[in-house]
Amino acid sequence: MMADYRIFDSHAHYDDEKFAGGEIALLNELHDKNGVAAVLNAGAGLQTSYSSAKLAECLDFVYFAAGIHPENAHTDSVVSDYIDKIAVLAQHPKCRAIGEIGLDYYYGKETEKIQKEVFSCQMGLAEKMHLPVIIHDRDAHADCLDMISAFPNVTGVFHSYSGSFEMAKILLKKGWYISFNGILTFKNARKTVEVLEAIKDYENGRYLSNILVETDAPYLAPVPMRGKINNSGNIVFTAQRAGEILGISAEEFCDLTYKNACVFYGLEELL
Repeated sequence: MMADYRIFDSHAHYDDEKFAGGEIALLNELHDKNGVAAVLNAGAGLQTSYSSAKLAECLDFVYFAAGIHPENAHTDSVVSDYIDKIAVLAQHPKCRAIGEIGLDYYYGKETEKIQKEVFSCQMGLAEKMHLPVIIHDRDAHADCLDMISAFPNVTGVFHSYSGSFEMAKILLKKGWYISFNGILTFKNARKTVEVLEAIKDYENGRYLSNILVETDAPYLAPVPMRGKINNSGNIVFTAQRAGEILGISAEEFCDLTYKNACVFYGLEELL
């Protein structure tokens, strides 16, 4: 990839075991050679929030979020002071958000009650600490909208966006962000493409300042890397597809989303 790309990967999981301990060397290479200027490593539970903090401490250009993913809500919430532990991590100078948090009904609603309880507690923490949130929403669009409406002072991003444009309009008008990733390059991702196309034309493109790009690494590698372990360097393929949709170059898309992520995460000093 060309060195003049400036990429902010707004959501990744480099502490995942798929990187087999090689994440620091990989990140340094991506930073030095592939234009990856900044990365936000998202927590998905207590353990991964701690490991994300440690990773951010090792690399100047890596930041992190602390939070409990809905799939881990029923296990991590057994820890009586789990919200206090997240609160302590949130005070770390490199913690830029509470996340990833939210709801996931993909496998059913057996844990719906505890998911909502943990989600609500973390939204309250974000409000108290004046931090944005990173939302995981899978097959739970209406309930996620209800939850964020209950916390009007909290803003955030719906990562790996999978909702409709009608839902996107509600979020954008509330000042929320929407994040796109490798799914944008998939042949069966027409809905995601249509959302980005609509945002481009909505109110003369004023909400393009509310879009982010991510990998969700090591997952969701874009075409032509689909099926492989994903990394931030692959954002170039997502950027190329997004640029086609928006009528701009891949470099311009990366620069746009870099600036947007800096604002969203309160890192204006990186601009």
